[in-house]
Parts: sequence; C-alpha cells; structure tokens
Amino acid sequence: MSLLGDPVAWVSELTRPEAWVLASSVAFATALVGALAVGALGPTYFLFLVGLAGMYALLSFGLNAQWGFTGLINFSVAAFFGVGAYGAALMTADASPIAGGFSPLVGLAVGLLVALVLALLIGIPTLRLRADYLAIASLGLAEVVRLIVLNERWLTNGSAGLRGIPSFFAGWPVLSSFPETMPGLRITVVPGAPVVLETPFWEAALNVVVIVAFTLGTYAVLRRVHQSPWGRVLRTIRSDEDLARALGKHTYAFKMQSFVLGSLIMALAGVFYTHLNLYVGPGDLDPITTFYVWVAVILGGSGSNRGALFGGIVVVTIREGTRFLNDFAIPVDPAPLRLLLIGVLILVVMRYRPQGILPPQRELIWPAARRSTEPATPPETGTRTRRAPEPTADADERGVDGAAGVSDDGTTDRTRGERNE
Repeated sequence: MSLLGDPVAWVSELTRPEAWVLASSVAFATALVGALAVGALGPTYFLFLVGLAGMYALLSFGLNAQWGFTGLINFSVAAFFGVGAYGAALMTADASPIAGGFSPLVGLAVGLLVALVLALLIGIPTLRLRADYLAIASLGLAEVVRLIVLNERWLTNGSAGLRGIPSFFAGWPVLSSFPETMPGLRITVVPGAPVVLETPFWEAALNVVVIVAFTLGTYAVLRRVHQSPWGRVLRTIRSDEDLARALGKHTYAFKMQSFVLGSLIMALAGVFYTHLNLYVGPGDLDPITTFYVWVAVILGGSGSNRGALFGGIVVVTIREGTRFLNDFAIPVDPAPLRLLLIGVLILVVMRYRPQGILPPQRELIWPAARRSTEPATPPETGTRTRRAPEPTADADERGVDGAAGVSDDGTTDRTRGERNE
C-alpha cells in the first residue's frame, strides 16, 4: 500500500514504533516551521540544520552499508568524512595551499577518488582477516588522518583550516548567478518579527537542495540494494561468513565492495558539508563525529536505512538543540549535557528496543519479514495425519459409526464374518 494511493490504509498498516516516529517527526517539523515563522530561528540557519541532517544521514547510510549490511566494524567514519571534505576544499578554496580555484565538480571527484584509494589500502590487508583487525586498523587510520590534517600546514593549513570555499554551484552557467538574481523577500507572519530572505539564504538553499537530493537518492539506492541478491549475500556474511563461503560466495570480494561503497558515501557527505559550511578544519575530524554516527545507526536499527535516516536527524537535533540552552539562561555547559542526553537515549533504546527503533524487517523482500508482528505459521512436520472416513448412508442404516462398520460392541463387519466362519 502506497502513501499517495491510499494514505489512510498506509497509516493504518504502520507499526507502533513507525507511527510514533511519524508523529514525532511531524510535530518536530511543525515546531521548526513555527520557530522560523515567529523569527526565533533564522532562515539561513534553518537551511543549515536541514543540510546538516542530510550530511549525518549520509554518514549513517555509509556506516549502515558496512556494519548494518555486512558486519564490518569501521571506526574511521571521521577519516573518510575528512578526506572528502578536505579533498573538495583543497581543490576549490581560494586560500588553498596547493591548488584552489577549480570547479566544485573537480573537488567532488578528487574527494571520492582519495576516499576510494584509502578504502582499498585499508581493506586489502584487513578484510581477509577477522573483523577485529579491520576495527583496529580503522581506529588507527582515523587518528593518522586527523594528525596529518592538524600538523601538515603546507598541505592543509593546519589548525587554521581552509576558508574561501565557494558554493557547490559556483561557476555553473545559470545556478551560479541565481542567488543574486533573486529579490530580497520580507515575510511578516508575526508583527515585529519579519523573516528576511536575501542572497545568503538563496545560496544556502541551492546547497541544501543538492544535499537533500543526494540523501534521498542514496536512500533509494541502498533500499534497492538491501532487497537485491547482492544485499542478501551481505546479510548472509554478517550472520555466518562460513556459511556464505560454503555456498560458493567470494566473501572477500563482497566485503570489499561493501566497505568501498560505505566509504564513498561518507566522503560524499564530507564534500557537501564543505560547500554547505564554507569552511573545514581539523575539529571536523574529531572522534566525536564517528561516535555520533555510530549512535545514529544503533538508535535507528542496524541494517535499517530508515533507521539510519531517523538516527541522523535525532543526533543533529540533540547536537544543535543543546546550543540554545544559554538563550534560556540555563547555566549548563552544552557539550557534556549533549553527551549525557545521547548516553541516556542509548540506554533507554537498548533496554526497551534492542533491535533499534526502526528495525530492517519491513525493508526486506520477504513478505513474512514485513509482517513481523503477526504470529508465525507453524512449519510442516512432514508427518501425515490419518483422517477418519466420512460416514456413509449404508453405515447409518446399519447403525454403525463409520465406513469400516464398527458396531456398538467394538467389532467390525470383517471381524464378525471371520467369527461366523
């Protein structure tokens, strides 16, 4: 049942967690639009929040393709994110130490290419071994990339970061001049709190549109992949790699494909973050970024694309929502409170929903998996049950119980005939 075809039936088929997620999402979106309308939230910052949610959704998709689909433990999410971000920034920023001035499409290609090479360098020696070795190697990779970005000033400008990064559509024939051609709008919903839409808003709007488009496109592709034969092989490897190998599957090749796919999605998030934020620095590669992405995947449900999307939005909500505590004169440092809230949330989910808020069963291709809440049909035992024959008219006239001619004293017609002989 589709949402556009029959919305009422579609809503009625939702499970309780899905209905809760839908209701909370609608309420949260309504609150954001209300804050934007009354002037409590700036329009440009509102677009930044949407773009940041899309970026974390892409990072969650990448980790879900590795760990949720195949069971690959990757602690270098921030490293691949940083490789994509710095690859795009070094190619496009005016203050780039090595190049700069290239088209954002060149930066996109360079960021993805470097992420591909890095994924192969890590995956080739580790994916043939147990998952523990990949986890250790990825943890070391994250720290190596962060230290290179921080200390190699000739390459990355060190702790100062890179500024002067253009919009993603800079240099394009029509879209590059679109923000300047748009007139400034002044929308007043509440008297005394107008919403002003000027050139920075339209520049951010273009970047957010491309981020949302790539996020939705990545979700559609991964959902299709999850239901494909290739995705079923990945799930088999995650459950029992020896079984997949016994079935004739080249598990090393499948794990490498999954690892490279997830790494490229993470680098893609870094590229778009660079053009959204117009600045990138070593702080963006801190291990806390990897922690946030792991929280998003665990929260939504391992292997669930819907869960990864929802988890990324929740993480951005907690991360950015705690910044407004000082506006309410609450004397609390947002950073430790942010980690405390995430920790409490994970504890609650692990206690009451250990499979995640949106587990992947309803995304799978098997109809029985979509009906996870229905009782399972007992399997066939392979044993035939002998059914009693139906009573006949002759048997009824003789006053017996069935076609075999069982009389009141428990003897059959054949038994009585043998006695008479």
